[in-house]
Amino acid sequence: MGLLPLELALALPARFYSDPDTLVQEQTQVFAKSWQLAGHTGDLQAVGDHIVCEIASKPILIVRGVDYELRAFYNVCKHRAGPIATCKGRAAKSLQCAYHGWTYALDGQLRSTTEMQGAQSFQTSDIRLSAVRVKEWNGLVFVALSDEVPAFEDVYGGIAERILPHDLSTMHFAKRNTYELACNWKVYVDNFLEGYHLPYVHPGLSKVLDYRVYDTELFPWYSLQHSPLRNNEGIYGDGHAFYYFVYPNIMLNITPGRLQTNRILPVGHDRCIVEFDYYYTDDPEVQARVESEQAFSDEIQAEDIRICEQVQKGLNSGVYTAGRLNPKRESGVWHFHNLLRHAYALRP
Repeated sequence: MGLLPLELALALPARFYSDPDTLVQEQTQVFAKSWQLAGHTGDLQAVGDHIVCEIASKPILIVRGVDYELRAFYNVCKHRAGPIATCKGRAAKSLQCAYHGWTYALDGQLRSTTEMQGAQSFQTSDIRLSAVRVKEWNGLVFVALSDEVPAFEDVYGGIAERILPHDLSTMHFAKRNTYELACNWKVYVDNFLEGYHLPYVHPGLSKVLDYRVYDTELFPWYSLQHSPLRNNEGIYGDGHAFYYFVYPNIMLNITPGRLQTNRILPVGHDRCIVEFDYYYTDDPEVQARVESEQAFSDEIQAEDIRICEQVQKGLNSGVYTAGRLNPKRESGVWHFHNLLRHAYALRP
């Protein structure tokens, strides 16, 4: 596939943000073929701890086994598709389907059934939950539904080393904020991927980041925007801000002593949910600025929601044709769009 160089690049056409059929394709070609953030290890500390989530429209169950390894399964009973678990739980000895009571061991093996004595040629030992790939990384938990997904190290490799001395594994989950936006999920991602809009949409953030040296670096499966911090009056502390985007829908926003993960989830072709999870170290100086930092983040998010929803209206208008990208400021958008073009099997 020939892709246009950045100096000649165009944005994706409007139809990819407004056509419901595109989202159907994305569930199988984008979300089901990528590592997806599913939770954090704080919910999966002890044997039998488990969480449930939905990835690419499929129900997923993740559990800590008796060997302390994480395992992930489709949350679908082998009897008649009931849910093995309906919410997160602690220290379960086994996993029992909420529909008819079939019970599975923590490794997914069917252990017992209810009132199946009359069934012929039926052996519980022949039945296991369908497994999916799972990976722990710096306190975060990821799953992959397809064998076509690259090795996890090929996707996330280099991030932990680049941000040193920040250590994500020392940060603990604090809270989640969830926002629903009237825009396609890619509108939100596009917006995250460029600092071009900072002086116009985020006047407060522009004072904290040094736009003159704000830079974007591209890697095979992720991009990094970074800048020195300045004039933040106790919001972030001294150091640098690292804004990672990992294809297709994960952001890792790292400032001194803090990790903020963003997970962008489509709920329709023109609506999405953004989950903000906050993690902090126990450093008293970091804890002292949590309140002001979260208030500042709320302000930035409100600004992003307004502009993203207005952009979606423009994409839906029928008058927009794909515009030229800014080579200096929108290389991250170009990188993301090219990964999508490959997933869609599109030429530019």
